Amino acid sequence: MMTKQILVHMCCAPCASASGERLMLDGYEVALYFSNSNIYPREEYQKRLAYAHKLANHWQVVIEEDTYDHDTWREKVRGLEHEPEKGARCPVCFNYSLERTAMLADRLNFPTFTTTLTLSPHKVSRMIFELGKAFPKYVPYDFKKKHGFLRSLQLSEELDLYRQSYCGCEFSLAETQQPKRVACNL
Repeated sequence: MMTKQILVHMCCAPCASASGERLMLDGYEVALYFSNSNIYPREEYQKRLAYAHKLANHWQVVIEEDTYDHDTWREKVRGLEHEPEKGARCPVCFNYSLERTAMLADRLNFPTFTTTLTLSPHKVSRMIFELGKAFPKYVPYDFKKKHGFLRSLQLSEELDLYRQSYCGCEFSLAETQQPKRVACNL
């Protein structure tokens, strides 16, 4: 039986853990691609990258690393800095990652690629699928299904993977640091 190859854009090791496991169970030979110029600050990027390598080593799979270019990513999202999570900035960011992954898939002759972004409950899968239609090699996987997020929590604990508290960009970081408003029904 011939194994299907797939390049997997990964946002972080926890999301890649459950997503990659599912792809392998579906018969894919997985190669990981850490392309995350959105992550801020650089120390956070380095920490997530280290855990991406830890996961790749655990599975003994190839991992490719994109050049970290936060300035170019910031140019892409210029004017969208005040958008909330799931707002107009997110599809621009997702498209940036999908485009970079499509280019690497072409360069390395991968027949298909996908992204782990659909695992997070903070991401709208159908938005990612719509963007993915622009890339012929993109395979739409909704990793939230089959209890994907729960599985990522389990695997993160089992493999001692770092779980971040925000998406990655400075704008999502700022949102997590704002005090939560509590409704009072008197």
